[in-house]
Amino acid sequence: MSLTQQVDDWLLKEALGKPRLETIFEQLCQRLNGIGVPIARARLNWPTLHPLFRAEMISWHRNQPSAVLDHFHHQDANTDAWQRSPLRYMLEADLPVLRRRLVGPGHTLDFPLFEELAAEGYTDYLALRTEFSEPGMFMEGRPGGIIVIWASDRAAGFTDEDLRVLQEIQQSFALACKSIIQSQITSNIVETYLGQKAGRSVLNGNIRLGGGATTRALVWYSDLRNSTRLTGSLPSEDFLQLLNDYFECAARPAIRAGGEVLAFIGDAVLVIYPIDEETDPEAITARVLDAVGESFKMRDEANAVRAAAGRDLIEFGIGLNIGEVVFGNIGVPERLAFTVIGSTVTEVERIEKLTKSLDTNVLASANVAALVPGRWCSTGLHMLNGVERQMELFTLCPETQAALGLAAAAE
Repeated sequence: MSLTQQVDDWLLKEALGKPRLETIFEQLCQRLNGIGVPIARARLNWPTLHPLFRAEMISWHRNQPSAVLDHFHHQDANTDAWQRSPLRYMLEADLPVLRRRLVGPGHTLDFPLFEELAAEGYTDYLALRTEFSEPGMFMEGRPGGIIVIWASDRAAGFTDEDLRVLQEIQQSFALACKSIIQSQITSNIVETYLGQKAGRSVLNGNIRLGGGATTRALVWYSDLRNSTRLTGSLPSEDFLQLLNDYFECAARPAIRAGGEVLAFIGDAVLVIYPIDEETDPEAITARVLDAVGESFKMRDEANAVRAAAGRDLIEFGIGLNIGEVVFGNIGVPERLAFTVIGSTVTEVERIEKLTKSLDTNVLASANVAALVPGRWCSTGLHMLNGVERQMELFTLCPETQAALGLAAAAE
């Protein structure tokens, strides 16, 4: 068996497992050097389907300890570096191969990158492109697949045999990449629409109707105020922009504090913080309290921008509760939702609805207030719609509001 065939067989075996793409690429570079192909620098690029990233890249240098994963954001497509990139040229010209000698007779430095590589001591550049289908690429009008870039610093560059080896292993490497990339895109999609913890639970096989578990959790519920008036008075594009501005304020700090956004229910946000034997409920509640402060700071900043543009302002309330919840699948077998249900969730929704009538932005149950004593002030006992017993509710004390930098509640 030839050395090249050994590399091919190794790649196919790796594709059957669950390896990290960075690990495979790093080992591939090392194996190629081991059989005499002079790789000094390598890049692996591929488009992805992700709400934040347009593409991903793995970089490897012979003198670095390990390969490095980088992300390209959606806005990076408009940068000068991309516009002048040889990869952009390859895609637009539909080229499967791009080869440039960087030094000596016949060298061609027709892109700024090649000038930089030549100045750094590289002598040869080879880019190989292999297309394959990927979820979402057709809708975005982008080709799926990989582009692998090999660079050498050997004085003579790549030999014809080196080029043959690199092109021969390209197909096997593309198959390994396709398996890993499509699995990652599936995870991206599931976690984007269900949340990280719920998404992982579903991918691990929890897709049966009624499947789930009872757990203790702190539940955050936020709801936009005046939504009925805003829906009727604003053009749909303006209302969608207001909703997204609101969701950024109401959900982003909750996520940073370790929460899992389980659902956007119309113009409401449902966030859960599971509490088990290994978690500290006091620490979680303290983080959530800081997140509440950050949420309303972001609201004030967003409203300053919206007011300057003559747009309607964002107002919302937040309810907090702690108790047992059922975390799992509801619906019908053909269409499931992974969410939380139970009296704790019902109560927190009703708690939030009282924020407007009690002229406050935040209300919490006694279970929440007890975990961070001295930060909350009682508003007395209240009947919640659909809840038989009265509940004592708490709002932030003036000192706490001042410490969090909160303005007074909106009228």
